[in-house]
Amino acid sequence: MRTNDELVPAEERSQPVRPRMTRTRLGIFVATSVVYVAIVVGVLTTSWPVRFDWQVMLFRPYKQWPEIHAFLDYFVVLGQRGPTAVAVAAWLGWCTYKQKTLRPLLVLGTSLLLLNATVGAAKIGMGRLGPHYATAVGSNEMFAGGDIFPSGHTANAVVTWGVLAYLATTPRTRRISSVCAAMLALGVGMTTVYLGTHWMSDVTLGWTAGLLVLLALPWFEPLMARAEGWLLGVWLRLRSGRLLTAPVPAPVAASVPLGAPRAPADDELPVREPVGAGSRSGGGSAARVAEGRAHLAPRPHTVRSERSPVTPAGSRRPPHADRMPRGTSFGPSAGRGRA
Repeated sequence: MRTNDELVPAEERSQPVRPRMTRTRLGIFVATSVVYVAIVVGVLTTSWPVRFDWQVMLFRPYKQWPEIHAFLDYFVVLGQRGPTAVAVAAWLGWCTYKQKTLRPLLVLGTSLLLLNATVGAAKIGMGRLGPHYATAVGSNEMFAGGDIFPSGHTANAVVTWGVLAYLATTPRTRRISSVCAAMLALGVGMTTVYLGTHWMSDVTLGWTAGLLVLLALPWFEPLMARAEGWLLGVWLRLRSGRLLTAPVPAPVAASVPLGAPRAPADDELPVREPVGAGSRSGGGSAARVAEGRAHLAPRPHTVRSERSPVTPAGSRRPPHADRMPRGTSFGPSAGRGRA
């Protein structure tokens, strides 16, 4: 009995399936959006999320366990945008080369663009100060010129490492990648709380913001497919050189009106005859003009060996009655010359 994989051609099995927005994914997206709004409202109203933030902050975890401080200073880099983006882009670049598709890099670029747009706008719009810059105990520190709500490290860890799970080609690989990405995002978020750089509500909002970006990626799959086709077309034109050199238009032949005389061909051109031969044959110039006309058939001509030769002793000029023969003299100068 053949399995489902055997029924699919090898060419189609090599191409990764693009996820689409299913009902389950859409339901999770809506539920996560509700959690996002609830956290924001809880912080704005200075309710229990703010009270919990202050309890954790006054506990000062970095003083409770100072022996792990040095390790966590390096571990938190796994949520920093620059190093993680470079590492994941290098791996996805290798996947792009092996799979012969630009989709991995396009997914990473789209997710980072969505992350910067949404999280960056929320940070600037709400302007919350961090624990180290708090002004009053129990306050939410909102709209005070800060930029920590939601946590950028946490949201970036969710998106950057979650993209690897999103691009997994087998269910087993997707499950393992999802668990690893969740553990990294959880560790990075709690590390920022330990170091005192973020409130706990910053971290929870960062988790939800990053998850919303991953859940929204299927909506951008058609756009990424069109971008991939356009980029591949540009690459092929660059390799062939047609994009760098402007095409030279082919010369257009001039239109000839119907019935107009055409130029004589090489075999229709008249043969040049010696001077004098045409005069003796009579009408040599007229015959040559007639031979050059396109609407008249070429006149047969004799071979040079059959033509009447011209004697070198005789004059090449035709005889004229009003001309005197060469050597004849008249007048007084002639008499003096004979004397």
